[in-house]
Amino acid sequence: QVQLVESGGGLVQAGGSLRLSCAASGRTFSSYAMGWFRQAPGKEREYVAGISWSTLNTYYADSVKGRFTISRDNTKNTVYLQMNRLKPEDAAVYYCARGRIATRHTSFDCWGQGTQVTVSS
Repeated sequence: QVQLVESGGGLVQAGGSLRLSCAASGRTFSSYAMGWFRQAPGKEREYVAGISWSTLNTYYADSVKGRFTISRDNTKNTVYLQMNRLKPEDAAVYYCARGRIATRHTSFDCWGQGTQVTVSS
């Protein structure tokens, strides 16, 4: 059974940066697309970014394009989300997830427990 464990969340001032990490157990990590989602209080979970199994293709929500970068290291079974120029509206619980297709949100079927990101204005 695959387990995903996020880390790196915290409190940051607007304009600052954070890097989230998600470590995956299991030997099939490199066969799957990975993604980051977020959920703010009172809002639905939304797709933030995705990366193909090969690392060649990355995808972003319009709201984070140009500020966030998703990457993965298949030798470490880890996916990252570098978040720069953070805004108060980026505050949420961030989840990493494993999926079949990086752009097909419904293909993500294995989730971490989430890490809180708080952005002060």
